[in-house]
Amino acid sequence: MVDAARELSPETKASDEPLPNVRGRYTPNAPLGKVGWFRTGGTADMLFKPADIEDLQDFMAQRQAATPTPTPVNILGVLSNSIIRDNGVEGITIRLGREFASIEERDDHCLYIGAAVLDVNAAEFAAEKNIAGLEFLCGIPGSIGGALALNAGAYGSEIKDVLISAEFLDEQGNRKSLSADDLNMSYRHSEIPKNWIAIGATLKGHSGETEKIKAHMTDIREKRAQTQPIRSQTGGSTFKNPKAEDLEKAGLPLDTKAWQLVDKVGGRGLRIGGAQMSEQHANFMINTGSATASDLESLGEEVRRRVKENCNGYDLKWEIARFGRL
Repeated sequence: MVDAARELSPETKASDEPLPNVRGRYTPNAPLGKVGWFRTGGTADMLFKPADIEDLQDFMAQRQAATPTPTPVNILGVLSNSIIRDNGVEGITIRLGREFASIEERDDHCLYIGAAVLDVNAAEFAAEKNIAGLEFLCGIPGSIGGALALNAGAYGSEIKDVLISAEFLDEQGNRKSLSADDLNMSYRHSEIPKNWIAIGATLKGHSGETEKIKAHMTDIREKRAQTQPIRSQTGGSTFKNPKAEDLEKAGLPLDTKAWQLVDKVGGRGLRIGGAQMSEQHANFMINTGSATASDLESLGEEVRRRVKENCNGYDLKWEIARFGRL
């Protein structure tokens, strides 16, 4: 997922509750950092991979029945836009697998896409079906579930522009469907109800020609390769682009981008330990090979401190999700 995760409260542990009886797999002390795109970070106290949607529904229902206030869970995608802290993640972490990665063609140029489907795979499937309008997804690292959580976007489009409905499981395991308006989506923002889990989405494109759609996707890929450190261990955009109203309050030009603020305070190429702000794109953080999760987060916080101190108090917002024990 472009990957947002909801944190557990630090004083609550999954070991305080019995684990539901499921058909999927539990893995204690599961390595998370090494499978994320930064290739660093800690473990999950307990990782759960459900066998299918029904198994996940059973998991949710059993937990709710066992206690009226069960420990919240962390929902992970492909960890393309996440820092997993070195001390690991408390409680139960859920990672959706191939059982949530199907795509179905629907009427009127619509696709139902499972939450675990990679954004690029969704774009490629649409192209093969002569469905245009979803090409921008090929430029977004992550999965559809993460894209819903963050209202991910690129190259002038975002998920809310093509979203008909998103499907979730609520805390009791019941299926729920919400629209972009229901989710109050805006720039890199989506209000998914607490502890709900995205399982899929219906996206709508329009009629197109496969060759032209693929040519557009090639242009996006080439532009991305020219401007972003895509061959490095990176997590995508580190900070959100500023909102015009916030820039106005800080007395900054209304078209200022996050990378420009990073540049302005000497952030391009800045290093802490094995973490570095990319020389190629100042809003991309990379693991040069030896970074800890602490290095990455400390570097981001140092850039934020410099921006606040030198740019009229502007508060640069993280786009990368950070979770786990401090």
